[in-house]
Amino acid sequence: MTEPKTQTNPKSTFFKQQILIAMPTLNDSRFEKTVIYIANDDSTGTVGLVLNQPHKLNMEQLLSHFDLNKDMDPTVANQSVLMGGPQEVEHGFILHQGAAVWEKSSQLDHGLSMTVSEDILKALAKGEGPKKFIATLGYAGWEVGQLSREIQRNSWITIPHNEALLFDVGIEDMWTVALNTLGIAAESLSTEAGYDC
Repeated sequence: MTEPKTQTNPKSTFFKQQILIAMPTLNDSRFEKTVIYIANDDSTGTVGLVLNQPHKLNMEQLLSHFDLNKDMDPTVANQSVLMGGPQEVEHGFILHQGAAVWEKSSQLDHGLSMTVSEDILKALAKGEGPKKFIATLGYAGWEVGQLSREIQRNSWITIPHNEALLFDVGIEDMWTVALNTLGIAAESLSTEAGYDC
């Protein structure tokens, strides 16, 4: 597991720790009806994790690659692994509650951290890791200014951090529930121009 390059600069900007919701006007099938948590946004670009695209692996299968899947807690073993985005899909990222106490952890806002080291996998396998976590392979990235331009083209809308959405809503319902937090029904979405940031 390796850290995405855009985590190296601590200077945050507008989108950090917000949630992106893909709009029907988004011209990229890889992100159709996705919900993305923005982990970092700084002078080197933007890094996010897709929250509602399941990978073919679950946690038990993922941890078997590290020989860590013996006597696992069933709730951890059965949890879905997500496709976090199209970049560095061979690397894992754990978004979780709690402090950044692991070997390669970054402290985020709202009591969250993102960890990319194997020590957290060992703890999860033994039932000693964070109680609430999201495991992804890969991440989504944007160059500086790219995400703002996509929002202006009405490709995305943003909502503030929402912990219930992150950890308590099912993958299959997340896009609809995210829209509902704004009082938007999916069938009523407009394809008109977006708003300025």
